Amino acid sequence: MNFNNFTIKAQEAVQQASEIAQGNQQQAIETAHLLKGLLTVDENVVSYVLKKLNVNMNVLNQQLDTQIAKYPKVSGSNGYLSSGANSALQKAQSYLKEFKDEFVSVEHLLLGILAVNDQTSKLLKEQGVNEKDLKTAIVSLRGDNRVTDQNAEATYNALNKYARNLNEYAESGKLDPVIGRDEEIRRVIQILSRRTKNNPILIGEPGVGKTAIAEGIAFRIIKGDIPENLKSKTVFSLDMGALVAGAKYKGEFEERLKAVIKEVTQSEGDIILFIDEIHTLVGAGGGEGAMDAANILKPALARGELRAIGATTLNEYQKYIEKDKALERRFQKVIVDEPDTQDAISILRGLKERYETHHKVTIKDEAIIAAVELSQRYISDRFLPDKAIDLMDEAASKLRLEMDSVPENVDELDRKIMQLEIEREAIRRENDDKKVQSLGEEIANLSAERDQLRAKWQGEKDVVDGINSELEKIENYKLEAEQAERAGDYGKVAEIRYGKIKESQDKVEALKVTLESQQGEGRMLKEEVTAEDIAGVVARWTGIPVTRLVSSEREKLLHLEDELHKRVAGQEEAIEAISDAIRRS
Repeated sequence: MNFNNFTIKAQEAVQQASEIAQGNQQQAIETAHLLKGLLTVDENVVSYVLKKLNVNMNVLNQQLDTQIAKYPKVSGSNGYLSSGANSALQKAQSYLKEFKDEFVSVEHLLLGILAVNDQTSKLLKEQGVNEKDLKTAIVSLRGDNRVTDQNAEATYNALNKYARNLNEYAESGKLDPVIGRDEEIRRVIQILSRRTKNNPILIGEPGVGKTAIAEGIAFRIIKGDIPENLKSKTVFSLDMGALVAGAKYKGEFEERLKAVIKEVTQSEGDIILFIDEIHTLVGAGGGEGAMDAANILKPALARGELRAIGATTLNEYQKYIEKDKALERRFQKVIVDEPDTQDAISILRGLKERYETHHKVTIKDEAIIAAVELSQRYISDRFLPDKAIDLMDEAASKLRLEMDSVPENVDELDRKIMQLEIEREAIRRENDDKKVQSLGEEIANLSAERDQLRAKWQGEKDVVDGINSELEKIENYKLEAEQAERAGDYGKVAEIRYGKIKESQDKVEALKVTLESQQGEGRMLKEEVTAEDIAGVVARWTGIPVTRLVSSEREKLLHLEDELHKRVAGQEEAIEAISDAIRRS
């Protein structure tokens, strides 16, 4: 059979079927091998349409493996297409005219296998697959696309494959809340509302929150807190990794990008494409492919068909985008400055609950202030709020690990008991009964102490786990209430906010009282992230001792003369004058 009019994916599927047959020492390539080959080489089309028809893929794969194992084994012979497989390929070619396609692609092969009416076809039909529903699923996946080249499968459903729907992520609570940045978001909305040149580009240092602005617009759209002309818009974030991954053939990356842009332009302005690190598309590295990507973007931007939000750093903007004057004119600059200390503290306070729920710890306000102030003072090569968020995240992660581990004093007792037991066994061989008895009593006392401490620790841990479980419920209830509010179900909103959330909050308060009474004077479990924990993380990152980080400014100034005397011999008057001048300033 001539495979020249098969797409590359379809050819790979037939080749894979042949390899599966050879691997099982089978001479004839059957339809089961073909279907297994399709499922192996293509996840985006065949798996997508079968899942859309509610096919259980695990069950189907197991049934195919069972069926393939039953075929006769013949070693040392060249493989050939069985009459059933040959018939399936011919039927696949017969669908070209119906779909007005030029090449046989993987969906044609799937239709061909279904049409043969053999055991493999029966497996599909038992899972509820029929020709009419399969064709409907294929049309919904392909849209207006036709198979006019051998890479056609890469262009199907391109937006969902190579971009993330930020509206969906915001609605399902997968994005962190966006705190502040109102001025920048307002400026972006103003640019998006323009008739022409309506593409903002966010320019700012790494970690200042450029991506958060795009996420903030998605949040505002789902809440309806946006001008009327933008309420129906959907924000998609282009996934550069997915766009490049697996692009083996020349021009495949460009084909994928063109398919994404085509879907955006076909939406007639209803889709806003967020391109993070936009300089990677427009000439980073000076490679031929990168230049092609820039040239694909330009016509759509020039015609106003593509509405995009770019994001890049100032250095990359000057290096790559300013050089291309035609591209630079299409974008309107929005400068995103690093937030000041007060704004950064507000951002961290807004994110606190998410991190508490994730790490199952409590983050004190002093820890948030310390994270911002210490990161600003000691970590100069990074920017707020990113560096402060990382400090808070790492301190919470470290505390969680400590909470899940056995306390140090219990661990020490365990080791001591083990050491004494080894010693007792050694002395027992020497028949020193008195010493053995003495060691036995010591082991018993230590074991009782250890068991008491372990029980106290476990009791505290159970209460803390109970508190965290209720806090997690509260987070989920809040998300549920927001979704109900958007749907207009105010009865459910009232039930959640004044019923379920209040009930969980009361349980949390009761558990906190229980924890305080259990801990008494000596607490076994530390469940709060404090300023000292943040300072500890900074010390690990920078090598500056913790005591120096947490000591107050006043204390440092009081001992300024002592510090200067460590470095300067004599010069009493000069040191005193300098110290006084510093204190006065």
